[in-house]
Amino acid sequence: MHIYPDASAVVRALSPDEPVILNRPHAARRAARFFVEKFPGKVLYAVKANPAPDLIEVLWDAGVTHYDVASITEVRLVRGILPHAVLCFMHPVKTPAAIREAYFDHGVRTFSLDTVEELEKIVAACTDPATGEAPRDLRLCVRLRVSSEYSELSLASKFGCDLIEAPKLLQEARQHCDWLGVCFHVGSQAMTPFAYVQALDRTRAAIAEASVVIDMIDVGGGFPSAYPGLEPPPMEDYFAIIAKHFEALPIAYNAELWCEPGRALSAEYSSMIVQVNKRRGEELYINDGAYGALYDAAHVEWRFPVRALEDDLIEEDADFAFYGPTCDDADYMKGPFKLPADIQAGDYIEVGMLGAYGAAMKTGFNGYGNALVVTVEDEPMMSLFNGTRVREATDNVVSLR
Repeated sequence: MHIYPDASAVVRALSPDEPVILNRPHAARRAARFFVEKFPGKVLYAVKANPAPDLIEVLWDAGVTHYDVASITEVRLVRGILPHAVLCFMHPVKTPAAIREAYFDHGVRTFSLDTVEELEKIVAACTDPATGEAPRDLRLCVRLRVSSEYSELSLASKFGCDLIEAPKLLQEARQHCDWLGVCFHVGSQAMTPFAYVQALDRTRAAIAEASVVIDMIDVGGGFPSAYPGLEPPPMEDYFAIIAKHFEALPIAYNAELWCEPGRALSAEYSSMIVQVNKRRGEELYINDGAYGALYDAAHVEWRFPVRALEDDLIEEDADFAFYGPTCDDADYMKGPFKLPADIQAGDYIEVGMLGAYGAAMKTGFNGYGNALVVTVEDEPMMSLFNGTRVREATDNVVSLR
């Protein structure tokens, strides 16, 4: 694969008519090393954020050995790429066939659950069909429902048992495994470390009521990336406050601490070049959109960083909205996206921070969705891992609670 210095070099060399995905392996490698070296526990990559095989290999080479897989397709994918990785099936609702294949064919031992029914399903699916012997090596994680009030995208309503249900479920799960964990998810793009304080306080209450030995606490994902209007505190603040509250939990002396970053490890990996096909006032018709890598820009009004790639644009920035290439009125991204006021049809734009959920969400609706993929060497448009976001020593934010 040809390697280009940056997006402008790609435009000069290719003059592309279709979108181009720009991958930055060095940025993903840096993010992974940051987590592996600084998070006070084990790091699992949440594959759903971006299942690109090249990215998975980059993360493995950077020291990420555990992977949060949420479907049997993801199990097969990662196992095919990384035969020695530890796979954790962390979707709380699975089919018996998926559990059985994961356990017997792919060596998966860690499963999450949030109901007694799911617990029974896991045990039954992992029972030896020849001998009827129940599994003795299950590693089970009970998912607790916690608040998403500090996060930009909620994950509080679909999964997780209530605090009143958790103690009994923990007691039941303990009878069927030799290793028991509690997991939760504070929601995507948590903009303050205190999101994890509230969740860990609920975890403490559930464990104390259950009175069972807990071998692992999984604080899930939610670790943010930087976007326009969403610039979180340094990641070290999150790690410090999580470690402080983890150490105070009533758990086994050798209990492990886990996390499941998806966005944080993959967001800086990719950007995309799009072309303006038409301008109508302050609306730009571009060749990717709601049914492509810009799904979040349309459906949750996510503001990605953008920059024009033309050398002859001289006017000050103005606010623009985007229309995607399909025939659907919903293929609309209101932004605002700041670009030079004299941008016109034929010009190119780079849209940044698309490594998380961007390429993974692309569809072929209306015949669109094709994109060339190339590697570039420059820095991502925004970064939490390049050494520029370090909290001053005099700031005591971590010790406030």
